[in-house]
Amino acid sequence: MTEPDAIDAIHCDQFLPHPPSVVWNALTDPRLHARWWAAGDVRAEVGHRFTLDMGPWGEQPCEVIAVEPERLLSYRFAQATLDTTVTWRLEPEGVGTRLFLEHTGFDLDSPLGRKALDGMGRGWPSVLRRLAKLLAEPAE
Repeated sequence: MTEPDAIDAIHCDQFLPHPPSVVWNALTDPRLHARWWAAGDVRAEVGHRFTLDMGPWGEQPCEVIAVEPERLLSYRFAQATLDTTVTWRLEPEGVGTRLFLEHTGFDLDSPLGRKALDGMGRGWPSVLRRLAKLLAEPAE
């Protein structure tokens, strides 16, 4: 039984000194996405199914469930194993963008769910740092 106060989600945010259009492009362009997180045919289109190559954790099936261009991208992640949801929310802030990540739906009654929550909770901040580093590179 899950404890009533157990946390079953990951929340992170990162200020990026780039406009929402630039951050959005990094979230939705497969070539850029592969450079900061995982290779896959990510696309900002509700219903689009794709896989993300998570290296030692294998190919993870995903499906886009919500899109608001330059504001919100949400997809089911690791369907049939974790069955979680990753949501990216972008808010203009000064001369840049505040990027919010919410990773929800971890099954705390499952050893896999608990292990994934712990591991991804430690891993997401470094993923966001890689995104910031990519965006800081000079434009090609």
